[in-house]
Amino acid sequence: MSRVANNPVQLPSGVEVKVDGRDFSVKGSKGTLALSLAEGIQVNQDDNALIIAFDEQSKAIAGTTRALLANMVKGVSEGWEKKLVLNGVGYRANVSGKKVNLTVGLSHPVEYELPEGVSAETPSQTEIVVKGIDKQVVGQVAANIRSFRPPEPYKGKGIRYADEYVRRKEAKKK
Repeated sequence: MSRVANNPVQLPSGVEVKVDGRDFSVKGSKGTLALSLAEGIQVNQDDNALIIAFDEQSKAIAGTTRALLANMVKGVSEGWEKKLVLNGVGYRANVSGKKVNLTVGLSHPVEYELPEGVSAETPSQTEIVVKGIDKQVVGQVAANIRSFRPPEPYKGKGIRYADEYVRRKEAKKK
């Protein structure tokens, strides 16, 4: 049995927590996030830590709730980011406003509209950095951009995460 829910979530300085019944919100320098707690879960604040209290019926969701709270606290204090790398001849990306323009070997350029609360930047033409305060939204945006041209195993062309390893295959022999 996992004991993740028993670990307290440390609050960095500058992060304010508000618990109103089952509604939980975190406010920091980067923004504000809110979460509705499951029934049977309570969050108590003790100095600079959040402690999760739960009953026997809600034991299964307690660890997930603790992880969500920890991600929210990190998001409003530091923020989340995902790096994508474009690999292929002529593959380019640039960001203009709230749109990511991709040239990834298709017959048309791809234009992806960024959702609210997420920003992107391109340090070079073959790198995209997606930033935001909500870990789930940042990961989903990165996955959506990657889905336009996932990496293929023969030449390694495509859009991949910066820390992703693409296992290469040998070409078919005649």
